[in-house]
This record gives sequence, structure tokens and C-alpha cells, in this order.
Amino acid sequence: MAVAVGRLGDGGARDTRPGRIEEIWANLAIASVPIPSCLMTTRRLMIEARGLHKSFGETHALRGLDLSAAEGTILVVLGPNGAGKTTAVRILTTLTRPDAGTATVAGIDVLHHPADARQRIGVAGQYASLDELLTGRENLVMIGRLYRLPGSTARQRADALIDRFELNDAADRPAKTYSGGMRRRLDLGAALMAQPPVIFLDEPTTGLDPKGRLSMWDLIEELAKSGTTVLMTTQYLEEADRLADDIAVIDHGRVIAQGTADQLKRQVGGERLEITIGEGSSIDAARRVLGALGAGPVRVVDVARRASVAITSHQGVLTRAIRELDAAGVAVDDIGFRRPTLDEVFLAITGRPPEESHETAAEQVA
Repeated sequence: MAVAVGRLGDGGARDTRPGRIEEIWANLAIASVPIPSCLMTTRRLMIEARGLHKSFGETHALRGLDLSAAEGTILVVLGPNGAGKTTAVRILTTLTRPDAGTATVAGIDVLHHPADARQRIGVAGQYASLDELLTGRENLVMIGRLYRLPGSTARQRADALIDRFELNDAADRPAKTYSGGMRRRLDLGAALMAQPPVIFLDEPTTGLDPKGRLSMWDLIEELAKSGTTVLMTTQYLEEADRLADDIAVIDHGRVIAQGTADQLKRQVGGERLEITIGEGSSIDAARRVLGALGAGPVRVVDVARRASVAITSHQGVLTRAIRELDAAGVAVDDIGFRRPTLDEVFLAITGRPPEESHETAAEQVA
């Protein structure tokens, strides 16, 4: 199969020679450039944004944002409040126009043909958009009718979604009586009434209890398995780790890292040596010992009395660590190797934990 590939970085002529794309990926791999998994497949791109810029007065919400997601995959856009996640979603869903850049969804230019794009997408925002006085079933049927579905089709789809999202017992109750988790599921059902090939979920689990979050995760995974392309934003790193085919880390309006969870973790380094320091022992002494053993800075969680450092090899490290910690008078409650978490990836990439930023007023309005 011939695959059209533009020259990387210069927007030049397109190369359709068979095998050319594999050659490019091979060269990138040699150069240790992480390649998003959505680009390692022949599935068509269902979401593509290039060079998106958006400002609100003096606030630059987006500064050349690039995103892409292949058919039937989950792209998780990860970042702190104010990073530009919601602004990007609003542009891709035709609710806001960018100052510069291009965006296509399901092959449709959302800037030039927004009405056509709206027929191909579903959107569930941070807050459920429901009519409080209507029942759950009536809300779904109303959305179906707004999509100009025949009445019988709207009712059939509403019934199917109510069953799929386990809302049968509450289907004929007013939406104002629903719990937070039920409202989220109903809102997601509304976004699926037109059976769109692409769905956008803006922080879909914010405010849910652990059970509600797990239930929402299952629903999102089912969507992707059925062929729906999902772009979801989140601040929760464990959510990205669980769901994402690809992760785009956004900070200050641009993508600063992209790849699978494993690719991003490898950027931080391989495995880490982690210890839990016994009560009464010096955390500073433990830090010095680990600093001499590892590669890179020692990370310490004072409250948990836990410290870790990246290592380049397993060989002899554990034995040496135990011996030198004992010689330094550091009691160890636990010691072992583990892989880095996405929290550590985010901290290494941005220099701060994901919850440290504050959402800008401009993006809240956007």
C-alpha cells in the first residue's frame, strides 16, 4: 500500500513511494524520537490538529498545539489546569475558532465546515448538560430529536443506551434526582445518541467517587473497542495510564511530550531503586547513599518517608544499597525496584506535579 507522507518539518512535497513511511519511522527510532502509536498504524487519522494558536487578551491559551488520534484509539490529553486542554477541545468541537492553525475531525475541516463536523462528533463536557426537569429517557430522546432522528429511532437508541449504561431503574426519574455518577453516564449517553465516530470527553471523571470513576473507565474502553475514536482530557495520571493508547502532555498551550505510557516512562529513565526509610533514621543520610548509587536526582516523599533514584543496571545494586544504608545507620522498612510512574514523568517533564497549576480565567471562559 502506498502511504502519503509529507517531508517532516517543512510542509514540502508528499512522498507516496511504498515503504517510505517505514523508512521514516526507522530513522526516527534510530534517533530515539518517540513515535505516537497512532502514527504506527495504517488506520486513518480521525482527529488531527496542527499549529493551533489561541489567545484571550494577554493570555496565550494555545501556542502551536499539534494533536492526532487514529480510528478506534483513545488519545488522552494530560496536563494541569490552565494548560490549554479545554481550549483545544472547544476548537476541535467547533465551539471556538483558533487564531491560527488547522483542525480536522473524521476527515472534515472543522474551521471551514463546522456544521458537517458537528454531525460526526459527540461531546461530553466537564459538567453534565442535562434538562433537570426531564427524565433520563426524555433527555436522551430530546437530544436524538435535535439531531433530527425520527421519533422511533430516537426512542430505540435511548432505550439501548439506558440499558448499556445501567440506568434502567432511574430512566423515568427526573434528572435532578440523579447522583453525580449517573449524571455523567447519562451525559455520555446523550453524546452517543447520533452514533458519532469521534467523541470528546473533557475531564469525564472529575468529581466522581472511586466506584463511579472505575465505571466510567469501563465505558470509555468499550467505546474504543467498538471503533469509536476518543479524545479525553484529564489531570489524573492513573486515568491516562489505564486508558490511553497515546498520551499528549500539554503545558503552557503546547504539547511537550507524546507517546504511549511506556514510552513516556522510558524518557524519565528505566527502573528506580525505591526505599521506605524506618522511623528515627535520617532521610538526608538515605538521600546521600541513594545519590551515590543512582543516576540522576533522588526523589524524596517526606510524609511517606520514601526515597527513590533512577538506576542504569540491576547488577549488584540492591546488595550494595542494603550494605551502604546499614553502614550509614539508615533503617529500611522496604526496598526494591520499580518502574517510574506517570506522576514522575510529569514532574520530570514540567518541573512540577500536575495539580500545582491553577486554571486561568481565560480558559474557564473559553
